Parts: sequence; structure tokens; C-alpha cells
Amino acid sequence: MTPAQLLTDAYDRVQESTVAVLDGLTPDELAHRPTPDANSIAWLVWHLARVEDDHVADVAGTEQVWTAQGFADRFDLPFEVGAIGYGQTSDEVGQVRAGAELLAEYAAAVHAASVAYLATVTPDDLDRVVDDRWDPPVTLGVRLVSVVNDATQHVGQAAYLSGLLGR
Repeated sequence: MTPAQLLTDAYDRVQESTVAVLDGLTPDELAHRPTPDANSIAWLVWHLARVEDDHVADVAGTEQVWTAQGFADRFDLPFEVGAIGYGQTSDEVGQVRAGAELLAEYAAAVHAASVAYLATVTPDDLDRVVDDRWDPPVTLGVRLVSVVNDATQHVGQAAYLSGLLGR
């Protein structure tokens, strides 16, 4: 198994879990917050896809799916187009309202772009520094694993919330 195949498997698992957590949920269930400051399933899925889209497009040197495929317009959120959810307030979290179909479509489009990029990654590429604002500087391998780690946590949180709804 190549590093690209290993990473693709990890990204595939996030996508499969995302599709599963969205299955059959209504807009009200997706927007449900068990406490006033908790994240909703809609926000968690939107955020995990936005982070993957932002981070992978950055290292790939491509436009984000969010803008390239018109998802920013389709979601019509009251945020700057580059918002990915990081540092958002509780009020902003509550403004992410979207149906399961749109969330799943965006997640699938992001996943497709990520997998297409991962197919081009060679073992030597993984050591390339992609962010020197950190000590130690962040390599491509570290960034790609970081995205999977973040997405896995958020899809797990979404699954937990779905369970609280009795799904």
C-alpha cells in the first residue's frame, strides 16, 4: 500500500461516516443543539467539509470546491466566503442551516477533490513543508493527517448528536 492509498482510505472512511450520519435526518434534526452553545450536526458536517476543502485546496494549489462549484452561493450563509467555522461564535454556529442532501453533496464534492489530489501525492511529497508558521514547520504529510483527525472527531460528534436524537 502506498502512502497515497493509505491516506485515501482514511479520507474514504470520513466520507462514509459523513454520509451515514446524514442519512434520513430532517433539517430540524440537523439544526438541533442539545444546549444553547452546542454545535449542531449541520454545523459539524459543514465545518468538517469546509476544513478539508480549505486545507486540501491550499496544499494542492487549487480553488476550493466551495467557490469553484457554487456551494457558497447554494448554502447562502451570512459569513465571509472564506469562513470555515474556526473561531465562530455560538450565534454563527446556529446560522448554519442546510438540508442533508446539500450537506452530503458538498461533502462528496470535497471528498472527490481530495481523493483526486491524493492520487498525485508521492512519498517524497509528504516531507514538503506547506506551512512554516509553526515550530516545527508543517509538512504535507502532517497537514493531510491533521485534516483526517479533525474530520474524524467532528463526524464522531455528529454521530453522537444523531444518537441523542434517537437515530
